Amino acid sequence: MTQATPADIWTLVIHGGAGAMTRATKSPARELAARTALSKALDAGGRILSGGGSAVDAVQAAVQVLEDDSHFNAGRGSVFTHDGQIELDAAIMDGNGRRAGAVAAIMRSRNPIAAARAVMDHSPHVLLSGTGADAFAVSHDVQQVDPAYFHTDHRWAQLERARELGDGHFDADVKFGTVGAVARDSAGHVAAGTSTGGLTGKRWGRIGDSPLIGAGTYADDRAGAVSATGSGEFYIREGVAHEICSRIRLLREAVQSAADHVQAETLELGGVGGVIVVGADGTPAWSFNTPGMYRAVLRNGQDPVVAVFGDEP
Repeated sequence: MTQATPADIWTLVIHGGAGAMTRATKSPARELAARTALSKALDAGGRILSGGGSAVDAVQAAVQVLEDDSHFNAGRGSVFTHDGQIELDAAIMDGNGRRAGAVAAIMRSRNPIAAARAVMDHSPHVLLSGTGADAFAVSHDVQQVDPAYFHTDHRWAQLERARELGDGHFDADVKFGTVGAVARDSAGHVAAGTSTGGLTGKRWGRIGDSPLIGAGTYADDRAGAVSATGSGEFYIREGVAHEICSRIRLLREAVQSAADHVQAETLELGGVGGVIVVGADGTPAWSFNTPGMYRAVLRNGQDPVVAVFGDEP
C-alpha cells in the first residue's frame, strides 16, 4: 500500500449521541442496530471522500443516513416536545470560508441537515427557524414529509415518562441521541454537521446547541471541525465547538488535548455529553464524559472503527 501524503489524507468521524449506554443496560439488538447504522453512515460519507469529494458533501451524506434511522434523536425517531410535537434543529459548516447554515424548530423537512445546507448555499443568513425555515426549505426542493413520519412509539413513551416527572426533571437513563459528522477531505478542507430533535418534553420553543454555530457545530480550515452532543445549555455557555478550534489554532494544542480540556471545563459547569473532532491535518478525536457515546471513524488506508461503550478504543 502506498503511504498517504498529507495532501491525500481524508478523515470522517461521526457520532450518534452520548449518554448512559453501558453493556449492562444496552440490549444486544439495539446495540447491533446502532452499530449497523453508524457503519452505513461511514460508508455514505466515505464513498464521497474516497472519490475526491468535498468534506461538506461527506458530512451531509453521513448525517442524512443517521437522520433516516429511528434509533437516533434526529429526523425520524426524534423526541417529542411537551406539546407532543417534533421540532428539528440542524447545522452545517464548511471550513473553507467558514460558510454556515442552520435551521431550528422545523417540522416537515425529512432531512434537517439538507435544509441547513440549503440555508448555507442559497440564503444570505446563517440561522432560520420555525415556519419561515420550513417555507425556505420548500422553496429549495428539500424533501418534505407529514410530521407523522417522524413519530415512533419508543419516543412517545419517553414523553409520557417525562410528563410524569414534570418540568426540569429528566430520566436518569438519558441518552443524547443527537447525530453529527466532521470530515477532512483530500483538498485539505474540513466541515461539520449536527442534527437533533432536542430534549424530550422541551417547552417554550427551546433550542439547544446543535444549530448554534460555535456551540454545537463549528468548522475552520485553520483548525479543524467539531460536532457536539450533550446537555445543550452548558455547551452553549461554554461555546464548546469554537473553543476547541480556538485552542487548536491559537495555542497549537493537539486535537485530543483540546477536546479533553474543553470537555472538562464544560463538565465543571454541569454539562455532560461528548464531541467529535477532526484536525486540519485530518487527525481524528472524540471526547465524552458519559458512560458511552455512539461513534465511528474512517480514514483512507485504514479499517473503520465503530464503538459504543466507554471501554472501547
